Amino acid sequence: MEHGSPADMLLRCYYDKLCSLTPLDCPSFKTELNLLLDELISENYSNSVTRDNIRSEDVCRLLLKASQLVPFSQEHLVLKLCQLVSQLFNQLQVSMDTQTLHCLVSYYIQALQTCSLWTHADILLALSSLLCGNGSSCQQHLSDLLGQKGILVICSAPNQADIELHSAAIHCMANLCLGTPGQPYLEEPYREICFRTFLQTLQSPKPPGAEDLVFCTLLQNSLKGMQCLLNGVKWKPGHGDDLGFLLAVLKKLMFYGLPGMVVEMPKILYPAPLPQYDIPFPKVSEETMPTKPGGNKKKKPRGNVQKAHIEGKWVLKEDSGEDQQELELRQGGGRNPKQMIGNWSQKPSHYQLSWRSSESEYSDTEGGINAKLRLYQMRVRQGSLHCFLSLVKCVDKRVLFGYWSAFIPDTPAIGGPPSLTFLTVVLKDPSPKVRAGSLQVLSSLLEGSRLFLSAAEDTSTPRQAFTSFSATLASSLRELHRSLLLALMAESSSQTLTQVIKCVAHLVCNTPYHRLRPGLLSPIWKQIQQYVHHRDVNVRVSSLTLLGALVSAQAPLPEIQQLLQQPAKTSGDVGFPHEAHMCQNWRQQRSLEEGHWLYGEEGICWLLRLCVCVVTQPREDHHSDSGTIPFHLSPNLLEPSPVRLEALQVLAHLVKGYFFLTQECLLELCQVSACCLREQDSSVQLHGTKLLEELGTSIIQQYRTEEKIKESTKHVPLCKVIQFWSEVLSGPLTTALQNEKHPTLQTSACDTLSSILPQAFRKLPEKTQMLCVTMLLGLTYSENSLVKAASVRALGVYVLFPGLSEDVMFMMDSASVILTALEDHSPNVRAKAAWSLGNLTDAIIVNRENVVIDFQEELTSGLLFKLVKSSIQAAKDKDRVKSNAVRALGNLLHLLQPQQLKQPGFEELLEQAMCVLVDTVQSDATMKVRWNACYALGNAFKNPALPLGTASWSAEAYSALSCVVVSCKNFKVRIKSAAALSIPSSRAKYGSSCQFAQIWIAITKALENSKDGVDFVEYRYHTSLCAQLCQTLLHLLNLCQPQDLGTIQSSVTGRFGSTLMGFLVNYLVDHESETEKEDKEERVKNSIQDRMNKMICVLGTLRKLSKEEEGCSAGADNIIDFLEGVVRSYKQTILQVSLSGHHSFQDQTNQTTEVSDAVQAKV
Repeated sequence: MEHGSPADMLLRCYYDKLCSLTPLDCPSFKTELNLLLDELISENYSNSVTRDNIRSEDVCRLLLKASQLVPFSQEHLVLKLCQLVSQLFNQLQVSMDTQTLHCLVSYYIQALQTCSLWTHADILLALSSLLCGNGSSCQQHLSDLLGQKGILVICSAPNQADIELHSAAIHCMANLCLGTPGQPYLEEPYREICFRTFLQTLQSPKPPGAEDLVFCTLLQNSLKGMQCLLNGVKWKPGHGDDLGFLLAVLKKLMFYGLPGMVVEMPKILYPAPLPQYDIPFPKVSEETMPTKPGGNKKKKPRGNVQKAHIEGKWVLKEDSGEDQQELELRQGGGRNPKQMIGNWSQKPSHYQLSWRSSESEYSDTEGGINAKLRLYQMRVRQGSLHCFLSLVKCVDKRVLFGYWSAFIPDTPAIGGPPSLTFLTVVLKDPSPKVRAGSLQVLSSLLEGSRLFLSAAEDTSTPRQAFTSFSATLASSLRELHRSLLLALMAESSSQTLTQVIKCVAHLVCNTPYHRLRPGLLSPIWKQIQQYVHHRDVNVRVSSLTLLGALVSAQAPLPEIQQLLQQPAKTSGDVGFPHEAHMCQNWRQQRSLEEGHWLYGEEGICWLLRLCVCVVTQPREDHHSDSGTIPFHLSPNLLEPSPVRLEALQVLAHLVKGYFFLTQECLLELCQVSACCLREQDSSVQLHGTKLLEELGTSIIQQYRTEEKIKESTKHVPLCKVIQFWSEVLSGPLTTALQNEKHPTLQTSACDTLSSILPQAFRKLPEKTQMLCVTMLLGLTYSENSLVKAASVRALGVYVLFPGLSEDVMFMMDSASVILTALEDHSPNVRAKAAWSLGNLTDAIIVNRENVVIDFQEELTSGLLFKLVKSSIQAAKDKDRVKSNAVRALGNLLHLLQPQQLKQPGFEELLEQAMCVLVDTVQSDATMKVRWNACYALGNAFKNPALPLGTASWSAEAYSALSCVVVSCKNFKVRIKSAAALSIPSSRAKYGSSCQFAQIWIAITKALENSKDGVDFVEYRYHTSLCAQLCQTLLHLLNLCQPQDLGTIQSSVTGRFGSTLMGFLVNYLVDHESETEKEDKEERVKNSIQDRMNKMICVLGTLRKLSKEEEGCSAGADNIIDFLEGVVRSYKQTILQVSLSGHHSFQDQTNQTTEVSDAVQAKV
């Protein structure tokens, strides 16, 4: 802004005139001040030139001077100053300094205390302009405004007779609650006062004689204030019934002034899994249906009379045949969707205006005061939905799910009016903005509801006498699908149509289709195809988003698989086919002329063809996106970037979920990704690499499950995979890896390199292999942490490749890089480096066991020392780093050789490593970290070179594992700790008899407590835990010495003896074999035989102790008798199960008899 501009000089001139006035109690002063205020008010401040060149400090100085001149006794001047303040703050972006704000707020507070009542409404409006966005700076005035006798509290009291004053006070209070980012919100006492005031105002009925427009304004201001409060804080569950009261009033206001109904609602809603307030209406037959509105007499419903007073009641304005036709239309009416849409378009013109007006809003010119009233009522409905959206965001979803039935129906309203739900607003409200608001609330409620909706199920035959919660929830989901499909077919507003499609996408993402009867997705699938070619770009993007949700929802779904395999023309009969067919035929003709691969093969999935066409082919000429170049000026113009990016995401979802349908186009999709990588748009390049990564990951997944794949299913031939990666690595992917200007693209390219099939990598040319390795090693030195983390992770994948893991130089280079990354400042880099270090040590162990050449000899002791030391440091890092660092540390301790332990520094390093693992096991870290720490200790115990049992750290390690196996809440941690305690191969490794006794007692106590306080999530691991504990007990029995028999005898003969026998019998029987799959039966039989062989060894050991050692025969005999009892009970259990008809145990019975006879013979 130029100094001394006309706008700036304008305010300075007025300021100088105000300064020239001398405050006197004379008519001339009042006249001059009055004229100056009139001139200031008459200026046009909305002019863009004036608005942009007026400084805030000049406005503040002017208003401050005017407030000093206007006395409270001259109320007409006070009102003109109020008008000036409102005008300046509403038309100009004024930033007030704290001093001016305090002076003006104090002035108006004093004016409210001094001036007559008739001026208060205008004064409050001016005060609200001052407080808007400045509430955090008015802390010193809160007691005067919101205190027990505060002005706003008094003016907004329920008994306030002046509704305009009430509305102005609420508006002022709402602006006071409006928070600004980075500033503190209202303190708790004042926030509670505002909440109570807003809620009481919303619950109060319209006062007698009050104007409808003024009352609507009052409701709008209250809703705005409530929304500001909800945006500022997280809802606390300690508010009692406040949530129920608020939900009830918001539900009522969602239908405020909606044409065709009068709504009566309960004052409070209570959480319940089943509908509380929706009463089934009796179905009216055609004979008894009245023909005249005046003769409509409602038949009294039978039953549930007590609930009638709290039910939301609907008063239909038209009972003609058109209403029945509309009802049939909403319910489907047994007609096909094409006929439904035709009937919808044939409604009378007045029906379309009242329900599906295409105008944005009503205005005064459309019908005078009635149109203005409809506009105000619409804003109330819209405000209630905006408030509800804020409520959904600030309240815990688990709390809101209790009110699910109050806002989402579980049955269609056949034979009666529809229920008061969000879906009714979506289908009935005449305003597209209100419909969009309802869809936004519904989308927010559905988002993140997967866990809650996973309880829905209707696959089984429904019970007649009792409707379960899962069936009710499933019925709600079906009604959601049906109603949103109707909205999808009927919506005419492009903006609202976008919200409908997004809402359906949220529904699809969170619905458990594998627990519901099929058929929900097919109508949506067929209807959405036409919108992919819609004129509005946002509709096209959201349509592709929905298609992506459909192909990624619990993939692969049989229903979606069948739809994908159908040709596109079979689903074009639904909806408005002309535009879609024209678009499809246009593209097909153009592609056939070019000989494009997409239309040369019949077996290609139509969705794949569509997405590739959207990404690579020029757009159609009938699209008319705003702000784009006309088609005739740029005939080769591609689709807008958002549409193409969404199409690429759909391709990635399609490849991930239904790779068996897209694998025939593997090389062609490689070409599509290459085209994307050659473009200038970095977002398109990024999505191209994501598609390549998904292709590579799907190939790896297919080869991993190759043994489980049926013979009829074909996997991608290895030669084709090699060709695919040869083309990828010879294309623009290498350029993307070197693009330092776009680190996100480099990161994605590194992830793509890590998705190469190991078998295919080994077959690639050596030059190509070296290219991949060299580029990854180089990218580990990138300055960008994302690139460095991705490259280090990719190396962690490569160290497991069969060819590279045997290359000593590559392994040493990778180890050096990983060690450097472990010291990086970025936690993400360190976490990836720790994961890669774990893989590196896994590969070293595999090489030592499988490779003919002693691989470990090539690894210097110095490098091994560095690896152990770095792992110890990483194990003290954050949990995401620590979880893999302890895994690597266990592997490294497993690798240590006796000659290395004799070298300087290694013994001290070993003690540090063991201390770190013990501390991690006993820490309050995440369960994954503790699980890995227990596994690492067990891995270290396997190394015979370690001084286990004699070293000082042995007792600490056993004590930590014994404590965890008894007390840890996570069963997987208990299982791993019990497994670690069963690894030492000799009695000497367990240390003293006291240490051995502590371990035995811990295992028996863990068995005894295995069912106490079991969490539902952990219960699935209960059987595995008991089996591992029993296996550890047998292992300890097999190694016990005479000095250990006392502790063991007291356990088997004491109060826990019978319970322990039951655990051991269950361990031998292995009840889980009843539910094992056929391909696992052989493994189960072998497992049972191994367990019985273990029992034979234990009994042999104890018999040997009883004969050879003097003084311990009694204790050994008692233990032997106990174990013989276990064998007898086991044999009886197997015979009973066999006689009961379980075929999976019949073959086992003969085997069991032989084994048990062998046990008896040994004994």
